[in-house]
Amino acid sequence: MANKQQDESIIEWLLKGDPSIRWQTMKDLGKSPKREIFKERSKIEQEGWGKMLMDFQDPAGTWGNNYYTPKWTSTTYTLLLLRRLGINPLNERCKLGCNLLLTNGLLNDGGINYSKTKKKRSETCITGLVFGILSYFKLKDERMEMILAYLIKNQMEDGGWNCRFPRGATHASFHTTLMVLEALYEYQESFSNKNSKEILRMRQRAQEFLLLHELYKSHRTGETVSTKMTMLSFPPRWHYTVIAALDYFQKINHEKDERFSDAIKILTKKEKKGKWPLQSPIKGKIWFDMEPVRFPSRWNTLRALRILQWWNQERQRI
Repeated sequence: MANKQQDESIIEWLLKGDPSIRWQTMKDLGKSPKREIFKERSKIEQEGWGKMLMDFQDPAGTWGNNYYTPKWTSTTYTLLLLRRLGINPLNERCKLGCNLLLTNGLLNDGGINYSKTKKKRSETCITGLVFGILSYFKLKDERMEMILAYLIKNQMEDGGWNCRFPRGATHASFHTTLMVLEALYEYQESFSNKNSKEILRMRQRAQEFLLLHELYKSHRTGETVSTKMTMLSFPPRWHYTVIAALDYFQKINHEKDERFSDAIKILTKKEKKGKWPLQSPIKGKIWFDMEPVRFPSRWNTLRALRILQWWNQERQRI
């Protein structure tokens, strides 16, 4: 970013966006009083994208008349998007959807799967994704402990998670690992008095797995695992992206580590006049487009700025 005047103009541009953008800008990039941030956040379910998504809810409490499919209009993925918007975690209609997800997806081993096949088994990717949603919406249910126990049991030797672990996988998945990390963070935020030391150790192991790969590289060759990971996609759905991983690390205020450096370079190279574009949307059925592809994106600019704010602060501490 070139100068203070340009910085201020970008913030003004962000504040002209949807309530979900405005409140996160105020919280993460501004110095607004807490009451103003709270007031802005409350608008998410009253207007804009948040209200539009809530209006699509079925009378039964689901979205898309199903729990996991179609992607991306089902109950799972609509609640995931509402979580990313930052809707009030105590929203009762969202809690209704959460209860339906838990009741209709939980299996005896504590994992989750919505497949209708007779011999279905728990799917760690779906389990982590849904656990994050239930935790964000502060669902108080003893069955949550079953899910946590499942994730503890299925953490792999390298520190991450992989839905193919029961079928013999020995290397964790970037996608599943980040989803579980985000879920454990949400769980600790909502239920901070539960298993905190054990969860912290789990998170530290998984974070080290991502850092060992510098967030996007093969640990064997040092090459980019997939160019899709480097794209500025939003919303990411279940897909792993470098910007989503960096956003997680800035959220937890992770200490400085030079293994972030190349991922940060990928992010900074995509800046265009202080803004970041929307790239490569994840294909699937959607309720509506939030932003046009290849144009400046408020979502990506917001995420990039709070990541760089964290990174630059961390570097100044050294």
